[in-house]
Amino acid sequence: MAIITSTVKVGQKPPKEVIREVKRIAREAKKHPDAYDPDCPPSTPEALAEFAAMARERRRNKRNPAPVIAMRLKPEVLAKYKALGKGYTSIMADVLNYVADNPEILSKVH
Repeated sequence: MAIITSTVKVGQKPPKEVIREVKRIAREAKKHPDAYDPDCPPSTPEALAEFAAMARERRRNKRNPAPVIAMRLKPEVLAKYKALGKGYTSIMADVLNYVADNPEILSKVH
């Protein structure tokens, strides 16, 4: 098993030689699908049950998605959240949820 390290910036593609090497290793791995990896032992029945529960929860969340809303934000506030990367809207939702659960925070703002 090879470890390939490549540093890329957000939105940048990995170098072509890295992509070629990853594809080559993936082709080799397909030839040995049952190879034992000590860093990734077989899952226990308990772990598989936990994964199944997580998958059910994820499907349930897709059927009942959070409502979509529109908010007006200062550009600098939005830029701070966007700088957090992919998933920044979930972080915003978590912050709003935290503040809603802790009303003493709001009393400090007003």
